[in-house]
Amino acid sequence: MAVQAPLRIDFISDLSCPWCAIGLQGLEQAIARLADELPVELHLQPFELNPDIPKSGEPIGAYAARKYGADAEELARRQALIRQRGAEVGLALVERRLVVNTFDGHRLVHWAGLQGQALAMKKALLAAYHVRGQNLASPAVLLEAVAEAGLDVAQALRVLEQGSHADEVRATVRRWRRFGIDSVPSIVIDGRRLIQGGQSAEVFEQALRQVAGSA
Repeated sequence: MAVQAPLRIDFISDLSCPWCAIGLQGLEQAIARLADELPVELHLQPFELNPDIPKSGEPIGAYAARKYGADAEELARRQALIRQRGAEVGLALVERRLVVNTFDGHRLVHWAGLQGQALAMKKALLAAYHVRGQNLASPAVLLEAVAEAGLDVAQALRVLEQGSHADEVRATVRRWRRFGIDSVPSIVIDGRRLIQGGQSAEVFEQALRQVAGSA
């Protein structure tokens, strides 16, 4: 019997996006459900929704009003919906107070990926921001996440200080933008199927089965 080649999944996301945290959780749950029948390769791809946000961050009220025209009531409704959807996939998300610059975090995910640990690094950073409400532009927060992911803190500090992997991250973000990606999470399955948004495990499982079945 021929061995089925792994199905490639590109998960394109920004660390500050709560729907990305929700979507990754749902996707992981779907992958776990299919583990005995459908091998996959998960590739975490960077994206910057707000590359011009300063490292000090921007208060979310000001950000929501500037970018979406949302007032305090609308923002509270959106935040409540996000926390509800997070709880449905097992995430205890906090109410965000600050929108942060994520570029250094993406550099660390790229660095961790060279060691086969991109997912651990990504999840540690998502937890720092979405569960603990920390600023991902803070070197101390980033290094705490590195330790949580079980990676070398001293080496990560050198990555941050030397600006390592900046070109690689920027090039990858540009490439996905050229492909028409302008919102996240965007999940590309086998280069043939695009799913967007923080979907449930059921939605991802169905999509994975459909793509695998049509290969």
